[in-house]
Amino acid sequence: MVYIENLQDFVGQTVTLKGWQANMRTGKGLLFILLRDGSGFCQCVVNEEEVGEELFSALKASTLEASMEVTGLVKADERQIGGYELQVTGGTVVNESVDYPISNKEHGVEFLMDKRHLWLRSRKQWALMRVRNAVSFEIHRFFQENGFVQMDAPILTPNAAEGTTDLFDIDFFGRPAYLSQSGQLYGEAMAMAMGRIYTFGPTFRAEKSKTRRHLSEFWMIEPEMAFYDNEKNMELIEDFIRTVVLRVIDKCKFELTEILERNLDMLRMVEKPFPRIPYTEAVKILQGKQEVNGKTSISILEEELKATQTHISENQAEITDKESLIAAGGIKKGKLNWMKNRVAQLKAENKDLSEQAENIPQWIESARNFKDGADFGGSDETVLTKLFASPIMVYNWPTKIKAFYMKEVEGNADFVKGVDLLAPEGYGEIVGGSERETDINVLLKKIEDHGLPQEVFEWYLDLRRYGSVPHAGFGLGLERLITWISGTRHIRETIPFPRMYGRAEP
Repeated sequence: MVYIENLQDFVGQTVTLKGWQANMRTGKGLLFILLRDGSGFCQCVVNEEEVGEELFSALKASTLEASMEVTGLVKADERQIGGYELQVTGGTVVNESVDYPISNKEHGVEFLMDKRHLWLRSRKQWALMRVRNAVSFEIHRFFQENGFVQMDAPILTPNAAEGTTDLFDIDFFGRPAYLSQSGQLYGEAMAMAMGRIYTFGPTFRAEKSKTRRHLSEFWMIEPEMAFYDNEKNMELIEDFIRTVVLRVIDKCKFELTEILERNLDMLRMVEKPFPRIPYTEAVKILQGKQEVNGKTSISILEEELKATQTHISENQAEITDKESLIAAGGIKKGKLNWMKNRVAQLKAENKDLSEQAENIPQWIESARNFKDGADFGGSDETVLTKLFASPIMVYNWPTKIKAFYMKEVEGNADFVKGVDLLAPEGYGEIVGGSERETDINVLLKKIEDHGLPQEVFEWYLDLRRYGSVPHAGFGLGLERLITWISGTRHIRETIPFPRMYGRAEP
């Protein structure tokens, strides 16, 4: 069976493609069918004189997402999507698609989410899933090439890694249990057995949040390394992110540039060293009290607000102009459809821009009034990363806002050796990690201070009783990484079937 992604191997040959109609244009005696088969897209040109009236009529009558088989000659054509074209000589419609609910016009997000099982077929969603696949593969490849062993942490746990406030609780044969929020504690145990391990699995958070960065069910990658301190941990994080991003760019260049319209120059900034900034300095930068490359957080936001307002005005002028032309009539069908789609696209873009224009003054106010010692929220991360082209690492966090298992900074118990990696362009945190506390007495006090039951952590304390060593690790949110790499605005589009506050269907 020949797939579209392999057409470069069949130029000048006759092949049969099997797939679905993603779009169709008609001309006098001609059909231009955009066929998709899951591996890619290909324009199939049907000439009535070549295939005969019966097949031509059958293909012309096919509708969006009808399944079909088409046979024809493969030709290279850089002007076409994917770079190849099929000149059809035969074929058949396998199954019709009557009243397919998702058209090529703009649809509301809630409607598309309700039709997620069909929305996955669209070009953008197809590209996102291809990027997701590449990211997952390259994550495994990186760790396997570097001597890590993949291990699996349990999804059902009797205790929480960071408290039970935001966990889904269940009845486990008459006793309480939780859906895992992290495999990290188990990762520490496995690292003491295997040296270097990583887990790759689903995790769950019951936060009642509907922001563009939150899912209730998501995938986490959590490496854990024996004999690592936080410096080595940060070195690994930087190497890991740089390697995965560059490999995905290479593997998914078509999806990223042609469909997702991602600025690859911005992504390739991972080739530069990642700035490492202590929390106390990051606070000053956020508050606008410290410049980065001659600019402050406040000046950057003020410039962005002005540019956003200008963009909105330019879009509105184009909308008004095109709507006037449409209302006047006398436009050919093809151009009319293009203009209507363009207007819909501009209106959707202005909706997002208007939301951004409303947010920026709030971000400015929040940044100016940020309290030293507090945790960064989503908007704080957005503001901070706007000053940097590459990802940044914020390290040495206040003890009171971090998990009990993080190691205290020597000589200063008010801070722990934690690190968050924040993606640029406003995408914020994608990695959180730390060196782990090895002093059992410190851990006992931390467990008490956090109000956690000591008895359920006895197995974890055993790791400090029997051959404890310095060790560190981190957690990467898969969907957050994909969101940044793909340049997608909302995390819900980076997982096949998102589960989030208020949504558990389809």
